[in-house]
Amino acid sequence: MSGMEMTEIADKVDVSRVTISKWCAADGWKEARAAKTITRPELVNMLLSTIHKLLVQVGDADDPASAAGLADKLSKLAAVIEKLDKKANVVDAIEVFKSLTEWLERRAATDPDVTPELIKMINKIQDKYIIESIGSNNLN
Repeated sequence: MSGMEMTEIADKVDVSRVTISKWCAADGWKEARAAKTITRPELVNMLLSTIHKLLVQVGDADDPASAAGLADKLSKLAAVIEKLDKKANVVDAIEVFKSLTEWLERRAATDPDVTPELIKMINKIQDKYIIESIGSNNLN
């Protein structure tokens, strides 16, 4: 239900807007929505570009102190890239789940077996999966 307003989500899952607001705060929905505005490869490319710029600056400065500070910055940037790779599986799962939900909603128009209750149950299971995956920082 990415991109929907809280009231729309509340109507779809048949809970109050206050409940949706609590879920949003507790489960980091705003952060997840913000993360969807930039893809992981784009972010990795930005980080690699930053690394390149740092290397050029140190090369141009010809200063041993700059080189020492660079090692720490490079280490931190490499750690961020590594974390992004671990989180990629969660992001991939979210995108697949979103696509599945959209397909189910279209399918519901012609298939009597695809009911709103079924879609709600599948979404609930998907949410549990994602929450547990984020908590453990990996997908099995």
